[in-house]
Amino acid sequence: MPPDPVGDDPEAVAEQVFVALADPSRRAVLAALAADGPATATDLAARLPISRQAIAKHLALLGDAGLVTAEPGERRRVRFRLRSAPMRVAQQFLAALARDWDGRLDALAAHLDNTSTDTDTGGPP
Repeated sequence: MPPDPVGDDPEAVAEQVFVALADPSRRAVLAALAADGPATATDLAARLPISRQAIAKHLALLGDAGLVTAEPGERRRVRFRLRSAPMRVAQQFLAALARDWDGRLDALAAHLDNTSTDTDTGGPP
């Protein structure tokens, strides 16, 4: 199992999450695990239009990003479970970006409002 990425640099964790989420098949795997709980690669292949081999590759990448964890099951079958911590790190990264943009956009709007008001009142253009 890879090291827990949540303790690493938040930007690096967010990048791994975004790379993992960029593929629609990986998003489908995550959605299936979210909807139905832990599952094996075989279980997921039965539910999704993706081969078992492709599911295994997607699960490996999702595991590298920390989004799923493998746990031993019955008869040497490995079940995969969602991990939400890396997703929360990515959400916090996006929220910080949004705050930065919101501040800049608010400052620009205020500047444009002041410029418009100065022009309307005969002030300097």
